[in-house]
Amino acid sequence: MAYENYKCFKVKIDHGVAFVTIDHPPINLLDLEMMKEMNRIGKQLEEDSDIRVIVFQSADPDFFIAHADVNFILQLPKTIPPKATTIEGFHKIVDRFRTMRKVTIGKIEGRARGGGSEFLLSLDMRFGAIGRAVLSQPELTVGIIPGGGGTQRLPRLMGRGRALEVILGCVDFSAELAEQYGYINRAFPPDELTPFVEKLAYRIASFPAEAIALAKAAVDAEELSTIGGLIEEAHYFNQSVATVAAQKRMAKFMEIGGQTREVELEPIEL
Repeated sequence: MAYENYKCFKVKIDHGVAFVTIDHPPINLLDLEMMKEMNRIGKQLEEDSDIRVIVFQSADPDFFIAHADVNFILQLPKTIPPKATTIEGFHKIVDRFRTMRKVTIGKIEGRARGGGSEFLLSLDMRFGAIGRAVLSQPELTVGIIPGGGGTQRLPRLMGRGRALEVILGCVDFSAELAEQYGYINRAFPPDELTPFVEKLAYRIASFPAEAIALAKAAVDAEELSTIGGLIEEAHYFNQSVATVAAQKRMAKFMEIGGQTREVELEPIEL
């Protein structure tokens, strides 16, 4: 199966493993173009019977996925829509990586904030490079809440108290601290990260596809309440976007150079 006409992703397939490299300069911003391609590549990967494991990585050593495009969020409705009855939009796009019959792994080198962090949280496993990987949910800084699964997946990984620290504190987590909190599986020195992830990916890919899928489905049985939580999160996110404070803070974020490489290399402060 050919993976063609993608602007934000590059795909290499080897021995049942798809290595998907995120390459969307200047900061791998999760904008509408990336979301559309993420949806398309997710569907294609899900249907590819030759693939058992998917590894997501970045071409930019400073950014895995910076965060969601604030300009896009500013265009969302100011009138709060009715609560949905099913997951939609970005929730649906990233939850596919949790539920598909393949194993999904994030190899993190660089910053993954907001929607970038939430994309990683939807994957089966996450591994980070010490001194390079940075994760956070800084949405409250601009007056909104995490709207891509962060409020649901973080408590399930690290417990309520630590999840609230991440979400309400809006601070960057290093690979070492992220490992301690359960944000990621493990942290490695940069030169050990790729060899470990590749060895794990190839090992899993050597097992029968049906066994992999059934094992993952069995583990996911404990996540049956996730969908209901995602629906609630989407409703609260829509409410937060519509507030005057959020509109002002997102606008200020853009005014001070938000979504430029120079500003995004530092923690987000308003």
